[in-house]
This record gives sequence, C-alpha cells and structure tokens, in this order.
Amino acid sequence: MANIMIRRDAKGALSFYLPKRDLEDTIVSIEFDQPDKWGGAIRLNNGGAYYIEPLTSPPSLPISLRAKRLDGAE
Repeated sequence: MANIMIRRDAKGALSFYLPKRDLEDTIVSIEFDQPDKWGGAIRLNNGGAYYIEPLTSPPSLPISLRAKRLDGAE
C-alpha cells in the first residue's frame, strides 16, 4: 500500500499524486462518488488503477490516503 494525495487541480478535476514515484496524473473515474460513499477503484489518465477504502462521505480536499495498486500500468 502506498501513501497518495488527492486534490483538485486549477481546472477542478481530481488529481492523484504518488510521492514515492513522483507520479502526478488526473483521475478519470472513481468507483463511488456519492454523498454517502466516496472512494473505491480509481482510474488514472495514464491507464493506472488504484484502490482506496471507501469513505462514508466525500472528504475535504486535499487529502492523504493509503492506496493499493490494482494493475501494472504506468
């Protein structure tokens, strides 16, 4: 599991940052983006996929979380 940060960029899109690899990319989809559940599988613009444990509500951004890599893309 890796420590990541999610924030909103200047255009309002969700941005993913993985400090250990100095990887920053736009999030193109998130499994759960509802008032009562936020998180799950997230897909990046570069094809990478990560999983974050769903939260009970959307968080205040920026936020640091633990994420598990789901595939070998990047």
